[in-house]
Amino acid sequence: MASQSAAVRRPPARQPSLPETSAPAGGFARRGQPLHGQDVRPRPAAVDLAAPTDGDVAVEAARRRGRGAQSNASGRYESVARTVFDDGWQSFEDLPPFQTTVTIDSTRKIITRNDSPDISFDRSINPYRGCEHGCIYCFARPTHAYLGLSPGLDFESKLFAKPEAPKLLERELSAPGYLPRTIAIGTNTDPYQPIERQHQIMRRILEVLERYGHPVGIVTKSALVVRDLDILARMAERNLVKVALSVTTLDPQLARVMEPRAATPARRLDALAQLCAAGVPASVMVAPVIPALNDTEIERILDAAAAVGVREAGYVLLRLPLEVRDLFREWLMANFPDRHRHVFKLIRETRGGKDYDSSWGKRMTGGGPVAWMIGRRFELACEKLGFNQVRTKLTTDHFRPPRRGAEQLSLF
Repeated sequence: MASQSAAVRRPPARQPSLPETSAPAGGFARRGQPLHGQDVRPRPAAVDLAAPTDGDVAVEAARRRGRGAQSNASGRYESVARTVFDDGWQSFEDLPPFQTTVTIDSTRKIITRNDSPDISFDRSINPYRGCEHGCIYCFARPTHAYLGLSPGLDFESKLFAKPEAPKLLERELSAPGYLPRTIAIGTNTDPYQPIERQHQIMRRILEVLERYGHPVGIVTKSALVVRDLDILARMAERNLVKVALSVTTLDPQLARVMEPRAATPARRLDALAQLCAAGVPASVMVAPVIPALNDTEIERILDAAAAVGVREAGYVLLRLPLEVRDLFREWLMANFPDRHRHVFKLIRETRGGKDYDSSWGKRMTGGGPVAWMIGRRFELACEKLGFNQVRTKLTTDHFRPPRRGAEQLSLF
């Protein structure tokens, strides 16, 4: 029968430090509790964090259908790496497919702080850990290793929800001395990933931010964002919100294999059109730009966004930190074997000869002639379309902190 073997014993792992700048806040998950606002349809059972991950090799295609990663290697902090192998008695086809499970995350804080010098925000919220969209290039994948899980298939199938996020947010906004600044949402995992339809954590977060007049910037690649158009439009009237949608490609086939459970490119453009029509400041993110794979589409994506009313845009060069490099290489070999060497050659030319350079100021845009050419093409296309002539700036003038539980009402 198909078996698991403790094939490699690793040296004792060091205690992990916090992830780069967009790590989710809070502690580990509390299992087996119902989620707030859960759909009447039964959700999958919570994952057992004590269970071993499913392998260190490529996983049979039928088991990972509809997923992005090809494998499920053990997390980098695990002392033992386990590998799925076939001992000849049964086929891998007899193993169950990867099912999406959702577990409660019992975090005690919801606003994550950072002091990174090359990003425009100092605080963020992540309603979920892991992301069912399954984008193979996602730089947040390595954060699943902090939970003892794989950045591969575990990242997109073993998800963690924070149903107490709205209540925690209200408490943190009421803290003495809190100074409001724009909160970024969607910096680590997508707040509008498919499970948001049932759990509606993001919508309840927006209700809190609207109630107290707090500014927010949202990044997503999901058309589900238009579900909350009523809240977003009211917040936009007070200059409290802006939304960026990531459009990686206009090719639906490429999008299907690269971002298997994300909205199609056409639906994302339609979402941008609806946001613009409702008066919500919307921008398009050409992210990530992957040399020799989707870099030829920069101008076409910007043209399509301009046609639906968008007037702001940004881009990010492909990032391959930690396990993402090997996951991306596996995916590239499986789907575009003829381009594998060329893509990685160009990537290294943008990263000083390495697969990735995490230096401040370089990680988003890279360096060298190839990176310069990508940046210049983007700038020229934006200039031609009249993009980024005016940048949306949100206000904190409307912020009124929540009253604390025992606080006396004002007489005036």
